[in-house]
Amino acid sequence: MKRRQLIVAFASVATWPFARPLAAFAQGSTLYRIGFLSQGSFAPDTYPGKLTGLITQHLARSGFTPASGCELVERGAEGHLDRLPGLVTELLAAKVDVIVAFGYFVAAAVKQGTGAIPTVIFATGDPVKTQLVASLNRPEGNITGISDVAGELAPKRLELLKQTAPRLQRLALLWNAGNPGMTERYEASAAAAKTLNVTVVALGVREPNDFEDAFAAMERSMPDGLLIVADALTALNRKRVFDFAATHRLPTIYETDDFVRAGGLMSYGPDQAETAERGASLVARILKGEKPANLPLEQPTRFRLVVNLKTAQSLGLAIPPSILLLADELIE
Repeated sequence: MKRRQLIVAFASVATWPFARPLAAFAQGSTLYRIGFLSQGSFAPDTYPGKLTGLITQHLARSGFTPASGCELVERGAEGHLDRLPGLVTELLAAKVDVIVAFGYFVAAAVKQGTGAIPTVIFATGDPVKTQLVASLNRPEGNITGISDVAGELAPKRLELLKQTAPRLQRLALLWNAGNPGMTERYEASAAAAKTLNVTVVALGVREPNDFEDAFAAMERSMPDGLLIVADALTALNRKRVFDFAATHRLPTIYETDDFVRAGGLMSYGPDQAETAERGASLVARILKGEKPANLPLEQPTRFRLVVNLKTAQSLGLAIPPSILLLADELIE
């Protein structure tokens, strides 16, 4: 792998995950540049922000640190999809060696705009169904990463929600209908609901203004529970969802625990520590010279149930002992 001259570095390894370049290295230092690109932001309380921090910690353990000449270049579209092509261009101009892409739209923009730059993807939905890669075992391009397992997780999520809210008969599913990756997740959840004899209320949104229409639809015929498919759009509007759920005492389950830490009721999804470790390993292998086409996409094997007891209390909801025993983490 080609190494390039280092321009800027971070103040310390301890602050690296969320730091920005602060000072110039001595002339002649070398570096790998790793680009991180998100449809949203890299705030520490968001999914890409937390995962980026974990990934960089694992990379540091593999020797890829500022001190060894490795620079992190972050770009976030803050929910504006039209910015993605320009941000991809910025990463190309920064001469990154590999791009870490969070979300389907980001991965698609990278695939279209970078040519052969190696890319590691996260949270894109099924990458085969969305045509990001040819297959999980043989990606056959410049993309590898962590594959979605929505089809496996959807039934378990709904079972957990039904245990928490036993009267669940009508389930509202709220997702970004403009995102093919998230639509695939919605379809997996809708199929799982049918196997549990739960009626699905489909609430597809495409922009922030659509949330009010979704809330109005639920108010006209209130569901017994709500499942939020996580992407940048739903993450950026999560407080509106929290407020609606609180007002109507609506049990809601999320896909990632950052929603729960921010005030949501419960989540069930891949263990982010494992996801980060596997993704960081793929990045490190690419930096050492391996090609994404030869690196099969990996799938999560560990999953976590997180419950916010304070939110449950505010909803007037008694969490069943079975859920309390199953939970990997209880937030009080």
